[in-house]
Amino acid sequence: MSSSDIFIGETIGTAILILLGGGVCAAVTLKASKARNAGWLAITFGWGFAVLTAVYTSAPLSGAHLNPAVTLALALKKDGISWSDVPIYWGGQVLGAMIGAALVWIAYYGQFHAHLTDKEIVGGPGAQATKTKAVEAQEQGAGPVLGIFSTGPEIRVAWQNVATEVIGTIVLVLAVLTQGLNDGGNGLGTLGALITALVVVSIGLSLGGPTGYAINPARDLGPRIVHALLPLPNKGGSDWGYAWVPVVGPLIGGAIAAGIYNVAFA
Repeated sequence: MSSSDIFIGETIGTAILILLGGGVCAAVTLKASKARNAGWLAITFGWGFAVLTAVYTSAPLSGAHLNPAVTLALALKKDGISWSDVPIYWGGQVLGAMIGAALVWIAYYGQFHAHLTDKEIVGGPGAQATKTKAVEAQEQGAGPVLGIFSTGPEIRVAWQNVATEVIGTIVLVLAVLTQGLNDGGNGLGTLGALITALVVVSIGLSLGGPTGYAINPARDLGPRIVHALLPLPNKGGSDWGYAWVPVVGPLIGGAIAAGIYNVAFA
């Protein structure tokens, strides 16, 4: 596949991934959304279906990595992709994630405005005496809608947060590496798309509680940049103090998964 196919495929696929994944987070979170408070099951299955749709769409062009940790693992894997292709994959993934996050903002524009001008959510005169969870998070550096764009821990313990992301990513990447893959084993095939989507749902249900299961550096970093740039009222901070965790953790996890694969399966 050509460099342009890789870049275009990863951009389109990751944009779809974040549009649908971030979209379910917006649907569950935002005031005046018909799906508000639908809960964690809706989020985990929404992300799983987002993966399924994104992989089916982008696999013919790029092999549908959609995740820098997956790309890194496939570069480290015996007979894997060329290292010269890695920056192309990563560039498309980050750009696609930013596009997807911007599309979520457009699709939920009115809901974002209603949510971020609600005094009970962002504080101010007439707000509840007891702080909402969103206000408490904002004081820690995360604005009240940052969770729609990026992940954050329920308890901030850096080593545990990193370990959680590492563990979740190992599961994801091993599932990718050990299934029937197209393009010489360097991308997801049609059956692989369904398997990977179900693995993502499983990770979300079982390991998503502590950190929100980024398990993908582009999925977290791209939308976090968009959150910082968007003209959202009362949006609060983008929590850059935590931003390294969902980047470093998944990359470590991807590298470890590749090592396990090379020793045990190659």
